[in-house]
Amino acid sequence: MIHVFNTMTRTKELFKTIQPGIVNMYVCGPTVYNYIHIGNARSAIAFDTIRRYFEYSDYQVNYVSNFTDVDDKIIKAAHEAGITEQALTTKFEQAFNDDTAPLNIKPATVRPLATEHISEIITFVDDLIAKGYAYEADGDVYFRARKFPDYGHLAHQNIDDLEVGASERLDDGELARKEDPVDFAVWKGADPEVAITWDSPWGPGRPGWHIECSVMAIKYLGNTIDIHGGGQDLAFPHHTNEIAQSEAHTGKTFANYWLHNGFVTVGDDNEKMSKSLGNFVTVHDLLQTVNPQALRLMMATTHYRRPLAYTQTAITEATQIVKRLQTAYTNVAFRLKQADTMTTIDEAIDTQVAQFKSAFMQAMDDDFNVANAMTVINDFATALNVYAKADHVSAVSGEQALAEFADQVMVIGVDVKPSGRATDDNSWIEAQVAARDAAKKAKDYAQADAIRAELKAQGIVLEDTAQGTRWKKE
Repeated sequence: MIHVFNTMTRTKELFKTIQPGIVNMYVCGPTVYNYIHIGNARSAIAFDTIRRYFEYSDYQVNYVSNFTDVDDKIIKAAHEAGITEQALTTKFEQAFNDDTAPLNIKPATVRPLATEHISEIITFVDDLIAKGYAYEADGDVYFRARKFPDYGHLAHQNIDDLEVGASERLDDGELARKEDPVDFAVWKGADPEVAITWDSPWGPGRPGWHIECSVMAIKYLGNTIDIHGGGQDLAFPHHTNEIAQSEAHTGKTFANYWLHNGFVTVGDDNEKMSKSLGNFVTVHDLLQTVNPQALRLMMATTHYRRPLAYTQTAITEATQIVKRLQTAYTNVAFRLKQADTMTTIDEAIDTQVAQFKSAFMQAMDDDFNVANAMTVINDFATALNVYAKADHVSAVSGEQALAEFADQVMVIGVDVKPSGRATDDNSWIEAQVAARDAAKKAKDYAQADAIRAELKAQGIVLEDTAQGTRWKKE
């Protein structure tokens, strides 16, 4: 049984879905005004890993994650680039997809855009006003935070303390428009210098940041969802405000479980990575030099709630682990070519695989404890390497072991199956290997060594095993 740490209660709780066998998840996506940095990727990877484990556990997952495509940062970046806001956001929406695909981040079930839900947002805001939770002030619409019970509970902050902080941040104009400094905008009146606006009952304007996620989560997943997730910096104010406006609108609990991932840190002082601090590294740039599978593994195998320290050493270690896992899979796959093709099974390896599956699920059931799960996976890889050298192997049991191993590692987001060989023309390589085997049989070792050297120059490495010669591409 899966237990998750709920930020709302700060305890691990038994996970129960609203609908049997179905998980409805909403995860806040990026504001698309630049390439994503690895802090953004960390959140996407963390919740993709959680999603993959639910699917491994036979749940159907409805995974909704938005793009914020109207925002002050977008307007500023578009102005500086001399292009429209839509041109800017379209570019970086595609960049997000291009940069996350190599990291094995699955596409969201739905990837909604704020700008495609303006009419629903206006209707939502109008309802908040009608219920007395929101009010119009000079074209802006604000939510009355104090009217909502337990405002700030998710972030475990007192509303009076929040008022002091809000008062210090606001300019005189906004402070004058608000009934209370802690109130937040659900609709922003038009700035005369900004072209991206929509007509509304309160005049031209655009949505506030928080309102879009409430509208889209409810539209695609219902009034109450199973899991709402995002970075820990979103607990306040973003998720806090989502809860207030959503529950004011529907009268129902917005999300049953709140999950938040930790920051990515850089430098000796473990400073949080962010665009605002200017210390970020984009995934787009990293993928030019870093193995994406290694980057995925490095970021997925730190527990999602803990801070993740990005270092070159961690990338190097992850690269070695990926190679080890892929080699273990390849070793058994090669050995099975000489396996007994009858339907006989190997009870010993079947028992081991069942034990690895049970241990893996026990680890992941504990709030997705990937560190313990990786210990199981590494032990599984060792067992596969031993099995590859056995005198006799079972095709049936061996294939089942490989399938289970690949499924577990793919929960972490790493693909251990050889890629490309099904469509590549490897006939020349196979012919060279056969020629080398023939030379060795004829004791023409000089020719055998020459063939090995030629293949090596082409990036092909040979390995002599008891079952014959294996090759792999470097």
